[in-house]
Amino acid sequence: MVIQAVHVPESAEAAVTYSARGAWIMGGGTVVMPLVNSGAAPATELVSLCRAGLDGVEVRAGVARIGAAATLTAVGEHPGLAFLRPALRTIASPTIRNQATVGGNLFVAQPYGDLAVCLLALDATCEIAGPDGRRDAPLAEVLTSGVASGEIVVAVRAAPPEPGAWRYHKAMRRRLNSAAIVTVASVTRTADGLVTFSRIALGGVAPRPVRALSAERLLLGRPLTHEVLTEAGVAAQSDIDPFDDAYASAWYRARVLPVHLRRAFVP
Repeated sequence: MVIQAVHVPESAEAAVTYSARGAWIMGGGTVVMPLVNSGAAPATELVSLCRAGLDGVEVRAGVARIGAAATLTAVGEHPGLAFLRPALRTIASPTIRNQATVGGNLFVAQPYGDLAVCLLALDATCEIAGPDGRRDAPLAEVLTSGVASGEIVVAVRAAPPEPGAWRYHKAMRRRLNSAAIVTVASVTRTADGLVTFSRIALGGVAPRPVRALSAERLLLGRPLTHEVLTEAGVAAQSDIDPFDDAYASAWYRARVLPVHLRRAFVP
C-alpha cells in the first residue's frame, strides 16, 4: 500500500481518533518505516506520536512512569533507571536508540524487543488510551494479546528493583548491536542465602517475551548455586517456544538457554 497521509496529533486522544480509523501508530519509525519503504505496511495513513506529549520519563514515590514515545536513550539517561543501562546498551546502535521508542519496543517481534523483556521481569503495567477512555493492563497481557482496535499504549509503569535484585544477560552473535539468541532479565531477592522471590523473563526463545515460570518455582527456597541455576535453566525449557531465524536455530536456542540463564545470575 502507498501512504497517503501522515498525521502528527498533539494529544493521545487525537492519536486514538486516527488509530480508530485504521491508521498505523508510529513512534520513532525504526520498525514501521522499513515496512512502509518495502510496501509491506497494511495501512494508508500513519500517526506519529512525536508531538503527542508521550515522551516523559519520571520516577516518583518508587514508581517509574515512562511515556510510550520516550526513546531508549532517554530511558537510559534517567538517573532513576540506571539499572537498565547495561540492557539498553545491548539494543541496536546509539543512532537507533536515539529514535526507537519504548512503545515500539513492546510490539516489535522477537528476537528484538529486549526492553520489553526487562519490563516483563519488572511486572510492568501499561496505560492504554482508547475511544472509551483510559485503562490499565498488565504488560504480560499486552505482550500476549496486544490492544484492542483503536487503542494505543501511552505509558508504562514499573517499580525499579531494590539494590542487588536485578539481573540481566543477553547472548548475541556479536558483542553489541545484535538481536538476541537468548535474553534473560530477572528480579530475584534472597535472604540468608536462599531465594525468597524470583520473576524471570526470557527473550529470543518464543515469538513474544515469556516468563520462565518453571524456573521461578524451582528457585524458591534454594541457593543460587551453579547446580541449582543449571537445574532452573533446564526447567525453563518447558516455558519456551523457540524458532529458527538467521541468528540461531530453535534447537540451539533451547540448548543454550540453561547456560545463559545461569550466567544471568553467576557471570
